[in-house]
Amino acid sequence: MPLSRPANPRVNPTGESIEPAQKPERVEQEPQAPRVSAILVGYNQAPALRRAIEALEHSRDRDRLEILVVDCGSRDESTQLDADYPAINMLRLPHHLGAARAMNIATRTAKADLLFYISPDVEVGPDTVSALADRLQPHAETPDTEIAAVCPLLVDAEGHPASRIHPIPTRAELSEAARGAELPNVQLDVTQESITVAYPELDAVLIRKHFVRSMNYFDQRFGHYWADADLAMQIRRAGKQIRLFPAIRATYHPASDPLEGDALARADRVSGAAALVGKYEGTGAALSFRLVAVLSALARFDLGLVGKLTGGQKLDGSQAA
Repeated sequence: MPLSRPANPRVNPTGESIEPAQKPERVEQEPQAPRVSAILVGYNQAPALRRAIEALEHSRDRDRLEILVVDCGSRDESTQLDADYPAINMLRLPHHLGAARAMNIATRTAKADLLFYISPDVEVGPDTVSALADRLQPHAETPDTEIAAVCPLLVDAEGHPASRIHPIPTRAELSEAARGAELPNVQLDVTQESITVAYPELDAVLIRKHFVRSMNYFDQRFGHYWADADLAMQIRRAGKQIRLFPAIRATYHPASDPLEGDALARADRVSGAAALVGKYEGTGAALSFRLVAVLSALARFDLGLVGKLTGGQKLDGSQAA
């Protein structure tokens, strides 16, 4: 049987062989790092968290948004939310360690350079996160270093302003708030393009991660309360601004504190306020603040609170310094 002849290579008019064209190699594109990390801290707030996560999932540039949910030892469906939202990053704590520690855990985990601290009670619009990021970081090469943080205008279901914005509290105002009173609110002129604010609660605040790092993260002596006040005071001390943009909006759904009525949470609120006073006014001021709180609780025959304050008990199981 004759052997088959090998196929002749293709030749060009000069007689040189032409090799078959090679297919270009497929280049796999590296996924882009997230631009913003949204951080939610929740405790027994599954319905609110679902609403907040659902809204974040519909954000513009969702592929550049990381969603981290910290569950503080909930006993409801909160612990299973990542089964329904597989794209989120769920961080489960064994018990309630306080908001300051929970936010620190999420902040250290976050991959983005911009951090969006958001309450489960806030529902963003599709453009809220990206619009805030554009205001804080209009040009990655030349960021506006005067602005440390930005926030949207929060509105209620009817569209009325609902942002919780305060002046930096005095010691007397902090003493009242430690017992459960509301801090004074600032009335906002929403006709302005932007408003410099002193102290927004961490319902919806976007901040650069390096600033949180520069203050050595959130001071865990504050437990569950007052880390937001300390952040505002640290920003003021650094000579920087927090800017609110009324045209950027999110909906605030007010709800009761899931820790309302918890005896340790009440003590934690007072101990945290005393720690805040001590941080900015000295140890003597902190001791005086705590003594006034103990005497006030005695006057109300609130012996449970007295015992927890004198024993230094805190929500996370530690002892107040």
